[in-house]
Amino acid sequence: LRAVVDLKALGERQVVLDCDVIQADGGTRTAAITGAWVAMASAFDYLRAEGVMKTDPILDQVAAVSCGVCSDQPVLDLDYEEDSSAEADSNFVLTGSGTIVEIQATGEKRGFTRGEFNRLFELAEIGCGELFALQRAALGR
Repeated sequence: LRAVVDLKALGERQVVLDCDVIQADGGTRTAAITGAWVAMASAFDYLRAEGVMKTDPILDQVAAVSCGVCSDQPVLDLDYEEDSSAEADSNFVLTGSGTIVEIQATGEKRGFTRGEFNRLFELAEIGCGELFALQRAALGR
């Protein structure tokens, strides 16, 4: 989450976000990242409302999704079964403005082509776009 926080605006504060994903069918790491951003934004909203912080240190949204190649087809948001049997899988962490925070991709049963990777990235952009809207809705923005 550091990539989307203005550390100077944050000041001498430490933010600890401990995420337990209560219900998921795969993608717990990506769910934790996406939810942690909402928790952080909510905490900063509270601190600003209480007068503890003057400005919002959040520069952008961040969300994460898993994508993979299953039976030679690109798949967004792998469930447990898909993740276990995927030829390749990846996690994409993207910002609301379209920049990349992190990409982790692994050929599990075979390598994957640049074309397959590009399609996974396109799916990740679509999935994160949906998550950004859900994040804003959760915060009433």
